[in-house]
Amino acid sequence: MLTKTVTLQPFADISEYTEGFKVISTQFGADGRVYVLLINQIPERAAINKTYTYKVLIVEDERIEEAVIPRQHFHYHYVQPLQNHLLLVGARCSYYRTGKYDLNAKVYDYEGNSVREFLLGDGIQSVQVTEKGTIWTSYFDEGVFGNYGWDDPIGASGLLAWDEHGNKIYENRAADIADCYALNVVNEKEIWFYYYTDFSLGCISSGPRQAKVNFMNPEISGSSGFSTDGYHFLFDAGYGKHGTFILKKNEKPGSLTKGHKIRFANGQANPIKPDSQDFRKNRVLFREGNLLYQAAIEEVV
Repeated sequence: MLTKTVTLQPFADISEYTEGFKVISTQFGADGRVYVLLINQIPERAAINKTYTYKVLIVEDERIEEAVIPRQHFHYHYVQPLQNHLLLVGARCSYYRTGKYDLNAKVYDYEGNSVREFLLGDGIQSVQVTEKGTIWTSYFDEGVFGNYGWDDPIGASGLLAWDEHGNKIYENRAADIADCYALNVVNEKEIWFYYYTDFSLGCISSGPRQAKVNFMNPEISGSSGFSTDGYHFLFDAGYGKHGTFILKKNEKPGSLTKGHKIRFANGQANPIKPDSQDFRKNRVLFREGNLLYQAAIEEVV
């Protein structure tokens, strides 16, 4: 299979903001900006009396804005813009008894003030929010089958959508998801997901309330993410091949081409070895240390 190397230059250096903090996640928002979640120290899950300070960096071009969220007990893993606020979500939450469980989604304003909180379920693999405020959550196996006291887990279907107040508006019924490996919310009416055990690629159209779902087989096992412009698909190459990528085309309805390999390098011609990566719409985002890189599919093609 042909291999193409794509050279990227960093578009942002967040070193100035990381002293005394640890980066938790780096994600695209629906607005095209990059949202970086940091914490002042690694929380111990059982240390309920400790509080932590989170920071959110909003990166656009060469400008970086900062929002500080102090005095938090919960461990958050994801951040997304939610209309005029910030949504922080913890991947894990516990069920204690009837009516008693952790609320793992919390909405803040940009001054760090709490607005509201609600439940999105345990075992969250990824969170992506649309410009209109629809929250999409996918779940890994423990979120599907249950852990941390959840005998009837919220994420049993593997993929859900919620309104901005945490009311469920979509639940997957089309795919048998044991682990939703990847999610790409393009817009309100185009949501892609890739899942185990079938390793199928699904597309939800017409929005969460009138969802239509179509599937195709990308012939990749264990991909952790993908970008798409609707015709090209850039996949993480899957089991044993993370760090390399495969570019495929949707030339025929319901199928993708065999494709070719893509490798990303920095300006010194060294392979980019990301500490984290994110896929949204037609772009892929890498964080290597304090440097951020991004590539759009048209650059790769």
